Amino acid sequence: MPTEIYRDAWGIPHLRAGSARELARAQGRVTARDRAWQLEVERHRARGTSASFLGTGALPWDVFVRRARLDDTARRCFAALERRDAETADWVRAYVEGVDEGLAEGAGGEQPAAGAGGEPTAAAAPEFAAAGPTPGGWEPWTPLGVWLATHILFAGFPAKLWREEAVRHLGEEAVGLFATDGPGTAGSNGWLVGGERTATGHAVIAGDPHRFIEDPGVYQQIHLSCPEFDVVGLAVPGVPGIAHFGHTGTVAWAITNAMADYQDLYRERLRRTGAGVEALGPDGNWRRAARHTETVEVAGEDPVEVEVIETDRGPVVIGGPEGLDAGVPGTPPVAFSLRHPPRVTADLGFGALLPLLRARGVADVDRAVERWVEPVNVVLAADTEGGLLHRVAGRVPVRSEANRTRLVPAWEPGHAWQGWERMPRADVTGGVAVMANQRGLATPLGVEFAPPHRADRIAGLLAQQDHWAPGDMPALHMDTHLASAGPLLDRLAALEGLSPGAAALRGRLLRWDRRMDADSADAACYAAVRGAVVRRLAAHPAFAALAVPPAHPEVFLPWLALLPRIAFALEHLLRAEELYGVDRAGAVRAALEEVAAEPPAGTWGDVHRLAPWRALPTASYEEPGLSGDHDCVLCTSTVPGLTALSARGPAARYVWDLARREDSRWVVPLGASGVPGSPHHRDQLPLWLKGDLVPVVTDFGRLTKESDV
Repeated sequence: MPTEIYRDAWGIPHLRAGSARELARAQGRVTARDRAWQLEVERHRARGTSASFLGTGALPWDVFVRRARLDDTARRCFAALERRDAETADWVRAYVEGVDEGLAEGAGGEQPAAGAGGEPTAAAAPEFAAAGPTPGGWEPWTPLGVWLATHILFAGFPAKLWREEAVRHLGEEAVGLFATDGPGTAGSNGWLVGGERTATGHAVIAGDPHRFIEDPGVYQQIHLSCPEFDVVGLAVPGVPGIAHFGHTGTVAWAITNAMADYQDLYRERLRRTGAGVEALGPDGNWRRAARHTETVEVAGEDPVEVEVIETDRGPVVIGGPEGLDAGVPGTPPVAFSLRHPPRVTADLGFGALLPLLRARGVADVDRAVERWVEPVNVVLAADTEGGLLHRVAGRVPVRSEANRTRLVPAWEPGHAWQGWERMPRADVTGGVAVMANQRGLATPLGVEFAPPHRADRIAGLLAQQDHWAPGDMPALHMDTHLASAGPLLDRLAALEGLSPGAAALRGRLLRWDRRMDADSADAACYAAVRGAVVRRLAAHPAFAALAVPPAHPEVFLPWLALLPRIAFALEHLLRAEELYGVDRAGAVRAALEEVAAEPPAGTWGDVHRLAPWRALPTASYEEPGLSGDHDCVLCTSTVPGLTALSARGPAARYVWDLARREDSRWVVPLGASGVPGSPHHRDQLPLWLKGDLVPVVTDFGRLTKESDV
């Protein structure tokens, strides 16, 4: 049969082919047509070549990618995939073939056929003309590189750098006080309601992955159909198949970040010799480290030479034989190497992708995710026969507790990996399972987790009625109750001797319903007081040593910035019995008086606005105001005390109905097209803002045929 491309009313691609391989080729081609610029940015980011056209702002990332050897890891993983799973390797090749076929059209402006309603589905991506890169040159391992680059910082190994600094300056108790999921703040939600708790008698799975909101979006709505399978779900542009969120008609699955710790940082002792670089190992012997240099091209600037060193532990991502401050008397050499599962095993878990598409029940999903590697996720799945699945999937090394929490010395024994942890699983008790990055099923595998507020709130809302329908789920997606406001409001309630204005503001906040709604002036006042408290705590002399981060590469600095650490740990810091002599009551009083003297003029949505990341802005938009906040189920994250803009939020929302797949719903923040000016570039944004969802259409007879491939 010919390969066919269809579109629905939202420009979402629906693909039909005669084989899984031809379908992968079609997926690559349509993705390149819709998102050529995004794919090329991701390809260059995976190779460490993005500064060649994005300029100096991209240089820190490129240097990290070179030193971490991400492209080489992707090559190794693909070579191993060819040996272990030739079918999947060939399927990935087919996707790459499709990308290369579609890039010229997506980047060069060859107008594709009209989509639904007679409107063109894509046009030339204007960023190519503005930035000048020549599209193309995808390698068979490029999808693996895109996946690796997308997730290498997902587990937050730089948090170990922060813990090291916090303990050095404040003592061991600082680890608990500042416990937080860090600048890569997780906020994903997912929940499963079993058939005994639904109106249809079949399970419903719903949720919303939270990531940086990017333009184009990090998830692509897509429908993939061939004689072997018919699946709708959210794909990662640049990667074939549907990994994280999918519905085959008989089984559906979804994930959230398990918050597992599976990446280690080792302190290395390095020395130069006439033959190169050596590293001191745990057996007391110096061993030759791999070493070479690479050149990073930078648009408008001189190229930068990067020394790449790899020890028996892994690539050196910070420092080198001369340390960070070469030439500074008394400064010991500092070098840190990174060890993570794909580099060790040459496996990224791509062997799970085809089995997921072919799954017919939860047992099939269970077997498929056994092959998963990185990132480590909590998985929920349900099928039409009543089967339910709640488990963790991925690969976490068995090693010492010190490895999990801090930097460990490579030259001391006791820090080697000793196999792999067993992935936890649990029954779905009471007909409900909730996953929101909280402590729970994955607790044995992690160190820091998201606060329990989102998970507790979802569970509490689900307990309020006996039976749920798919159409009920958006109300949970959009819930704005902020449970973490409690400690600050308690501190406000205890204050005495306030000025009249501050007393009035306090009374207003104590009567506030604790909902972070965009149209709420009270929410704006709360956020202003919270931000002022954060700034005052961060400015206290007790934290002065942490205010200036160490001389680590720029890519790690978000994890080492004091003010965000204070902001995300505020709940702990306000509730602690003692905080290094800080007068917290005084700080709260001063913050309240400050805001009372000049209260916010508008609502929360006036300042809490969407701030999508764009590699190269080519058009300006007046971004909308948002409801929600970091600890709301509607997790539209800010950095209190620094900015009320939201760069993170629900990167998609979904409701998978196991009774009837066409009653499922989904939405993304912007739209299906990555081309500014396309009718489908931002057409889902109004729905996303309101909490409405787009119908999932799987009947090809209701779709508009675009072309044959």
